[in-house]
Amino acid sequence: MSESAYKKAGVDIEAAARLVEGIKPHIKKTNRSGVMGGIGGFGALFDLKATGYKDPILVSGTDGVGTKIKIAIDCGIHDTIGIDAVAMCVNDIIVQGAEPLFFLDYFATGALDTGVAEQVIRGVATGCEIAGCALIGGETAEMPGLYAQGDYDLAGFSVGAVERENMLTGAAISEGDCILALASSGLHSNGFSLVRRLIERSGLGYHEEAPFAPGQTLAQALLTPTRIYVKSILSALALRDKNGQSAIHGMAHITGGGLLENVPRVLPDELCAEIDASQWALPPVFRWLVEIGDLQPSDMATTLNAGIGMVLVCDSALAPALKAKLEEGGEQVFEIGEIKKRNVSDLSVSLLNTDKNWI
Repeated sequence: MSESAYKKAGVDIEAAARLVEGIKPHIKKTNRSGVMGGIGGFGALFDLKATGYKDPILVSGTDGVGTKIKIAIDCGIHDTIGIDAVAMCVNDIIVQGAEPLFFLDYFATGALDTGVAEQVIRGVATGCEIAGCALIGGETAEMPGLYAQGDYDLAGFSVGAVERENMLTGAAISEGDCILALASSGLHSNGFSLVRRLIERSGLGYHEEAPFAPGQTLAQALLTPTRIYVKSILSALALRDKNGQSAIHGMAHITGGGLLENVPRVLPDELCAEIDASQWALPPVFRWLVEIGDLQPSDMATTLNAGIGMVLVCDSALAPALKAKLEEGGEQVFEIGEIKKRNVSDLSVSLLNTDKNWI
């Protein structure tokens, strides 16, 4: 049988079909209530009624992995970048109190390498398992001429649900509320354009031992996947005050823009956050970047996450119980500040003691 004109043009439909068969076992592991049928249809089906929600609000999120993916490609480490894609979406959804229900991925490349693609999508499935959501579909796009040899990109889309009465909007945040922070697993998936430039200037190779993580190569350390906070936060959302209201009044996922730009997104206009940077230790990877890049606190607070992946604003009286509940779920929790009344001249977020801990 002669080679098809499409294959000669650089698109291998048979390879795509083999990939679908190869990833089916990984996708099957993410099955949950609400999933209808398997992959392969034109549209993915999900039965919201089967999940048991009575008056649900749907919450959706989409994101990519940024230039962190370039390190994965250059170093041939493809099995964790999919976790990042899931994390960036589901961590946004949980901020509003929503349980992620399903996820779809978009994998694009110049020439499909089924081995690489399967590793990437296996990582996506792992992320979905961690988050408790189903991988119900996606797209593999082969586009010769658009991507360089070996390059690919990955993005995702997720939908979650929350009962209308339990939705978190930040409106419940009030003066005197406590600010808790959940530790990040590292850089997560933001700031890598800066990180890659600093490493290039340093002359250190990605296959050399990481100066801040003995026993790991620099690539392995930097590719530590973004932490998924879904299950620990869903459990903590069950903690209520005497009036039946959630102990958590609002949350912020600390991604691009860092603490300074993400925390204000959940605050009422009349309030501000006072955060004390001395209340948690800057993780080794960040200290190393400060050293090699002469980074300033402003870099740590906007471009990078400074070791904090999620911020929770909560009832101060219930903060100890909430902290204990989150720690039971495996989180490292810091009490980092409080909510205050905002005057005209006040910033939305005041960062204290950065000179003691971030330089």
